Amino acid sequence: MIKMVVFDMAGTTVNEDNVVYKTVRKAINDRGYDFTLEEVLKEGAGKEKLQAIKSVLALRGIDDDILSREIFAAFNEQLDQAYETMPIVEQPNATELFEALRAQGIYVVLNTGYSRPVATSLVAKIGWQVGSDIDALVTASDVPRNRPFPDMILHAMQQLGITDATQVAKVGDSAIDIEEGRNAGCEVTVGITTGAQTREQLLAATPTAVIDDLLELLPLVVVR
Repeated sequence: MIKMVVFDMAGTTVNEDNVVYKTVRKAINDRGYDFTLEEVLKEGAGKEKLQAIKSVLALRGIDDDILSREIFAAFNEQLDQAYETMPIVEQPNATELFEALRAQGIYVVLNTGYSRPVATSLVAKIGWQVGSDIDALVTASDVPRNRPFPDMILHAMQQLGITDATQVAKVGDSAIDIEEGRNAGCEVTVGITTGAQTREQLLAATPTAVIDDLLELLPLVVVR
């Protein structure tokens, strides 16, 4: 029986038109490179953003920590500017799904490769509150290791008193979300096609299922 569902944010429960990865691309290409958005999504989707930048640079054989951190600083500044002006909304049916899960006694957790200040800002902009709309928010800056390591999911389990990972489901829009869930021992891992990666890319990570709408998750986790 599933007792907790852990959702990724950008592309899964938050609709921000891939602005994060468009900004990653811009910050990198401002340094004279020519990466495509497809390359950025393939290598960076779901990762903590400094690691995403390093992974993208590695496509050109670049391993330069100083350069990566300079690009990361520029990325953070550009992203702050973008978030100040652009609309941030929930993905279709997110609130409805959260309410349905919590009505069944299933915890709803958001986890993300964002830092806590960014994630908290996005949640507030949408209007969600921890304790009334979601049960916990876990970010990349809360744990020692980020995806594909299971630390964020394990941290959420500890916060909410879940001791058995087979009672947890993980939902995300990238292969690394699915890998994170599998590494945590989640009983159910679900890819969703509303964000960074294609159905084919998600299926290659061998999830339990791939869905096109958040409400399709209900029959996968709710015992009737």
